[in-house]
Amino acid sequence: MLREFNKKDIDALFKLDSNPIVHEFLGKNPVKEKTESKKYIEDCIQKYESHSICRLAILEKESGNFIGWSGLRFIDDYTFNDHTNFYDVGYRLMPEYWNKGYATEAGKASVDYGFNILNIETIYGITEIDNVASHKALLKIGLNYVEDFEHTDGSTLRWYSIKNKNYE
Repeated sequence: MLREFNKKDIDALFKLDSNPIVHEFLGKNPVKEKTESKKYIEDCIQKYESHSICRLAILEKESGNFIGWSGLRFIDDYTFNDHTNFYDVGYRLMPEYWNKGYATEAGKASVDYGFNILNIETIYGITEIDNVASHKALLKIGLNYVEDFEHTDGSTLRWYSIKNKNYE
C-alpha cells in the first residue's frame, strides 16, 4: 500500500536511511541523525502541497509495516544529466524486502498515476551504474535506458525515461 508520509514515519524512515546496506548505491552516505529523516518528510509534505506529488511510504499489506518508499518526485532542487524541473520515479526498500517485486509494483503504480491522473508527459529514472537490481526494476516498470552520465559528485549514473502515450 502507498500513502503520503506523515511525521509518525520519522523512526521508520531513519531506520531505512541510516542502513549502510541501503546506501550502497546511493553515494554510501547513510543519514546519521533523525533530524535528516524529519527534514525529508517535511520536504515531501511541502511537495504534496506545491506539486501534488512526492515520494510515498510503502506499507506491507499483510502486516501494515513500513517497508520503504516509492513514488514520483518533482526534481526542482537538483540537476541530473543537465535536467531540472522533471518528474523522477524512485524507490527505496528495507533489505529484507528486496527481490520481492515491491519496487516494480510500486513504481508501475506511480508511473500510471503520473500519466493518467497528473497527465505528466515524461517520467525519468536514475540509478548508479553498478546497481543492477535497480536497473532491472526500472526496465520492468517500463522505463527505457537512455544513457550513462557523470554526476557532479564524480559517480557514473544511468538515465532512463518513459513517455506518456497520450503525448505520442
